[in-house]
Amino acid sequence: MVATIDVPTADGVVRGRRGRRVLRWRSLPYAAAPVGDLRFRAPQPVRPWTGVREATAFRFASVQHRGGARIGPTQFQPMSEDCLTLNVTASAQPSSTPRPVLVFVHGGGYVMGTSALGLYSGARLAIRGDVVVVSLNYRLGAFGYVDFSEFGTPDRPIDSNLGLRDQVAALRWVRENIAAFGGDPGNVTVFGESAGAHAVLSLMTAPAARGLFHRAIAQSPPADWGMPADDARAFARRCVEALDADTDDAVRALSDASANDIGRAVSRVLNRVLRERPGVFPAAPVIDGDYLPVSPLEALTSGTAQRVPLIIGTCRNEGALFARFLDQLPTRPERLRAALAEFGEEATGRVIDAYPGFPEPRTAIRAGGDFVFWRPSITAMEGHSKHAPTYAYRYDFAPRALHLAGVGATHATDLIPVFGAGDTPLGRAMTAAGGRRGLAAVTRQFQDNWIEFARTGTPLPSWPAYTEARRTTLVIDSPTRLENDPDQAARLAWQPIGVPSAA
Repeated sequence: MVATIDVPTADGVVRGRRGRRVLRWRSLPYAAAPVGDLRFRAPQPVRPWTGVREATAFRFASVQHRGGARIGPTQFQPMSEDCLTLNVTASAQPSSTPRPVLVFVHGGGYVMGTSALGLYSGARLAIRGDVVVVSLNYRLGAFGYVDFSEFGTPDRPIDSNLGLRDQVAALRWVRENIAAFGGDPGNVTVFGESAGAHAVLSLMTAPAARGLFHRAIAQSPPADWGMPADDARAFARRCVEALDADTDDAVRALSDASANDIGRAVSRVLNRVLRERPGVFPAAPVIDGDYLPVSPLEALTSGTAQRVPLIIGTCRNEGALFARFLDQLPTRPERLRAALAEFGEEATGRVIDAYPGFPEPRTAIRAGGDFVFWRPSITAMEGHSKHAPTYAYRYDFAPRALHLAGVGATHATDLIPVFGAGDTPLGRAMTAAGGRRGLAAVTRQFQDNWIEFARTGTPLPSWPAYTEARRTTLVIDSPTRLENDPDQAARLAWQPIGVPSAA
């Protein structure tokens, strides 16, 4: 018989699963299902229920390409617009004091992913750190990151920045309910990877999120993503046209078309834009002057972002994953040259000269990954370090199997040590050719620093804060070390490169 545990929330009692070491609640609703008249609307409150709501199994992923909702070699999570749920994991051991809370925002380019992925369970992190881990779903792609608001009418309004609004609604749920699960609503750390890391920076920028969290961790953020309002509207118009609708009947088409038809139309346009504009990703938060008043980079630099302590970093070989499997980034020489063209020949030459061996494929992949992730992250850490404690890292650890695969310390591989997944099939595969001890050491480095940061707002004393004068960076490897201003020549070459135009 499965052991369960019931907990009261503001909306009703939820029933989770009690394990020997952890307690789990899955697919708890933090907002009403955004269906029917609520499609393309800001998240609305959950309708309270009577009795006990089962929360022992995952329900739906956000609508996306089926491959993005893969949760096992042959397993796919069902998808639905009714996806605004979160999961809570906590240690089964009693605690005399409220536990720090870590809220994880998954990545996937704002178009794919699910909190049901086993890697994100948070169980090992919750046990080791005596923390509460929350993971959440949010609307993706067509339903979360295309700004159709200009097509709204008084009878059928449409809101902007829906995915970001969902994340804020989830954080409000945490503030109101996490104490019942043993968490401390006054000590919340929001962390994310890739698009989820960009979401963290966006949450630091959005006025509606102010006060809902107290520390932030951004792992591999494409920090300069974000669509100017005019460009977002132009992208949305192309998506409406791909739906075989014109602007006069757009609201009807967006209301009546199936989720699959809308998703396919947006995907066609998105793929065309990725081919036309290497390095630009239009399915992203919209700088609408209201919900997201300025870009995250501008907010971090000017000090208008929430002045919370921030950990921020990237992987050494960010681009290798994309060059091998996704081909979405400017990781081929001609695509990188195209991405740099708007900045002029001098800037292009300066960057290429900073990567000896270009256009050799491996060098081009490194430069393309740096363009998307490392370059804007430097601006983010420089800017925020002037206003709040900031800690920079670079993830260099790559066991032999990853080198043999040609990817090295590539994008998202840092999630394995963060979540303590070394003993899972994924972790064992990564160390099949050696490196288990190194991965165990790197896992301790990540988790000890992340947990200490969540508890106190500072990582371990061995990790100094980043300043523009010294640029001290924790290089996480086996062994881990500190470096001042790593890859200085490349940093200086990138420095004058601004934000790519989305036009």
